[in-house]
Amino acid sequence: MKKLFIIIQARLNSTRLPNKVLLPLCGKTVLEVLLDRLSIFKNNIIVATTADSNSIVNICKKNSIKYFIGSQQNVLERYYLGAKEFGADANSTIVRITSDCPFNDSTILERLIAKQREKPSSYIYVDIENYFPRGFDAEAFSFKILENAYLNATTDYDKEHVTPFIKRINCKKVAITDDVDNSNYRLTLDTEDDYIFTKELYKELNYNISSSYEEIISTLKKNPQIVKINADIKQKTT
Repeated sequence: MKKLFIIIQARLNSTRLPNKVLLPLCGKTVLEVLLDRLSIFKNNIIVATTADSNSIVNICKKNSIKYFIGSQQNVLERYYLGAKEFGADANSTIVRITSDCPFNDSTILERLIAKQREKPSSYIYVDIENYFPRGFDAEAFSFKILENAYLNATTDYDKEHVTPFIKRINCKKVAITDDVDNSNYRLTLDTEDDYIFTKELYKELNYNISSSYEEIISTLKKNPQIVKINADIKQKTT
């Protein structure tokens, strides 16, 4: 069986919404909500953080989650060294997600992982342009592909954003799609407005952290008022 590493990048010094992964949500922190939503992968998760993020490290320790402390700016290096630290080999599956997506869904990640193992030489991604909302972002590729990027990427942009080099040099790209286009929704956490909306949506979900993707979308569609708020936020951030 191929090894699986779900690496969640997390930091505290975001400019638009500082300390966003520590904000309270459903009686926990935003980071803990995400970890709970992905709890079936608990043994596969690595939180890749930075030296100035003791609060994130403490959350990992409290929840028995593996963590790696690496470069603040060179996130590509942080991913590569973090995976290597915990035993990744050439055929290991690497999944990249970010900590500011408190609705991200384990069933979608299962599809992503299965497709990567079916097509190990490809770059696999959740299509948030045509099918899924922003906030369900995820990418998967082999450790071999990650290592190639680490060894050959030269620009600051490629190193900061992890996968641009991979997407440029790997012509085999496979999208995870859906039957319905829900990409009009924005379910990420980048601004104060996003945070207010996230709290409101979880309230509509009765604070059920385990709500499925289908339940989240259904709740949105039943509440035109919060859909209007979401659309206004999306328009302001594009």
